[in-house]
Amino acid sequence: MIKVPKWADYIINKLQEKNFEAYAVGGCVRDSLLSKEPNDWDITTSAKPEDTMKIFEALGHKVIPTGIKHGTVTVIAEKIPYEITTFRVDGDYSDGRHPDKVEFTDDLREDLSRRDFTINAMAYNLKNGLVDYFKGKQDLDNKIIRCVGNANERFNEDALRMLRAVRFSAQLGFKLQEETGAAIKKNHALIKNVSKERIQIEINKILLSDNPDYIAKLNEYKLLEDVMPEYSVCFDCRQNNPYHIYNVGVHIQNSIKYIEQNLALRLTMLFHDIGKPLCKTTDEKGIDHFYAHAAKSSDMAEEILRNLKYDNDTIRKVITLVKFHDAELNSAKQIRKVLSKIGEENFIDLLKVKEADISAQNPKKHEDRYEKMALIKDTFSKIIEEKDCFKLKDLKVNGRDLMELGMRNGKLVGSTLNKLLEIVIEKPELNDREKLLSYVRKNL
Repeated sequence: MIKVPKWADYIINKLQEKNFEAYAVGGCVRDSLLSKEPNDWDITTSAKPEDTMKIFEALGHKVIPTGIKHGTVTVIAEKIPYEITTFRVDGDYSDGRHPDKVEFTDDLREDLSRRDFTINAMAYNLKNGLVDYFKGKQDLDNKIIRCVGNANERFNEDALRMLRAVRFSAQLGFKLQEETGAAIKKNHALIKNVSKERIQIEINKILLSDNPDYIAKLNEYKLLEDVMPEYSVCFDCRQNNPYHIYNVGVHIQNSIKYIEQNLALRLTMLFHDIGKPLCKTTDEKGIDHFYAHAAKSSDMAEEILRNLKYDNDTIRKVITLVKFHDAELNSAKQIRKVLSKIGEENFIDLLKVKEADISAQNPKKHEDRYEKMALIKDTFSKIIEEKDCFKLKDLKVNGRDLMELGMRNGKLVGSTLNKLLEIVIEKPELNDREKLLSYVRKNL
């Protein structure tokens, strides 16, 4: 049995007391049947928006006409918002995203028939139980994502539904019903009608799901051609190299599974090798190489992320980690150099990226590479423990010290401090005030 929370049940009962139909609907019903805690409870009703507002304002509740044109008002109960939408039938979708108009109806079946997938087209109240005209419960039990009615019509109404289908598949671990998958392939170009912001949201939800590797299903259903063609071509790029057994696309897909549920880190794995197809060379022995692919991938990641309207902090984090994901860290000096460029927090994440990258490579090479990672971690820990200097603020001299030596040019002071940092990164024991000032007197 579905347990409707106190205030959602209260709203349904108050509408029923006024002789209107009212049900919990959509995602909250789906999640309840899956024994998951719903994020929110949406309510659908035969009451017109003005009737709903009148009923709950009379009961002393704040009511907001959030989408009254489309039949939606929001009732605030104990500071929790509940969206209440009138049964409706959508008109044509000339922009491939929003209905040109909506018409209200008294028929719950008509309202549910306009929804995207059967698992989202169920309604429930205590009086009538589960209302499931389109076998959504059966599809939940069979772990199937299936469109309500004609899949081609559903996707032509709202192209974002194609991405949502893959997203629900990733979040729930479900398969797409054959007809639904075929309709996505047929209509994939319609995704161009959807805003970049909405596409970004769906990509994020896929990447943050328990099945982030399902991002590659966008290629299977041809959506990747329009959403991220730079990744699409990676599936055609073989890697004849001792460290790899997969093409670039599959390697990327697998690497995402091996990193924690953090958006910036999963985006990093998505983009870390995306430049490889443009950097591929093959030597006289037939071995493939991808020189400078990290820098190329970083540049491409920045362009893609900006196009998809990601925030600047996320972009900076991802392109930094992508740029350095292939950096050599074979010595304390190399580690200090990278630390000086990206900082301690990013370096810790860089180690996670490197491990995920290794995990998606040739298993025969894992043992050696994991041993190498263990040595890197030990060396990094010692650098932090011993407080080796790898940033300007930890130098034992500062700008004031240099000015006291007679330096007056600000640019010269800055370049001198950077030169001293380079020296200290090479030889940490030289991070001594007198030694550094002596070096400046003799050499600069």
